[in-house]
Amino acid sequence: MSKAFTRESEPHDDDELPAELKVPAGSRNYMTPGGWQRLKNELYQLVHKERPELTQIINWAASNGDRSENGDYLYGKKRLREIDRRIRFLQKRLENAEVVDPELREATDQVFFSATVTYLRESGQEETVAIVGLDETDARKNYVSWTSPVARALIKAREGDVVLLRTPQGIEELEILEVRYVALDTGAGQTTD
Repeated sequence: MSKAFTRESEPHDDDELPAELKVPAGSRNYMTPGGWQRLKNELYQLVHKERPELTQIINWAASNGDRSENGDYLYGKKRLREIDRRIRFLQKRLENAEVVDPELREATDQVFFSATVTYLRESGQEETVAIVGLDETDARKNYVSWTSPVARALIKAREGDVVLLRTPQGIEELEILEVRYVALDTGAGQTTD
């Protein structure tokens, strides 16, 4: 059968995600307000700017004749599929998001999503991490996903507790020194609408 008569099935968006970006089954997709706004801004940019500009280029390229050797047309169609896939992903992520604002959380010394936690490693080194959504992780800012091993070890513990963190080198004890709920800079940027 000719390739012209076969239709490639659209891959499921979740199947293409790396494991660290998949929302665990039965869980909500937690996000901070800044992370939610960043995804919303990206969606707006794709839907209202990039996609319309690209469709104009594709239409122009298609009007030039032979599409089989038309680089602008071929690249444009490929890029359009990528943009459409990203739009579907963002819409799904935003639709299933549960936004948790750390500044609105009741004062507590217990670790939950959006907490900023300072802990002491066995080596004597203090570290501070903020527990954020899957799409908000940033190693430079010490923002870790709520599904990461360190976050899973810390969640539901309290200041003064010692928790066990499983690492490739073995089990390490972490002593929780401080739990805070403060605004996080997740790179939301300015709103677009």
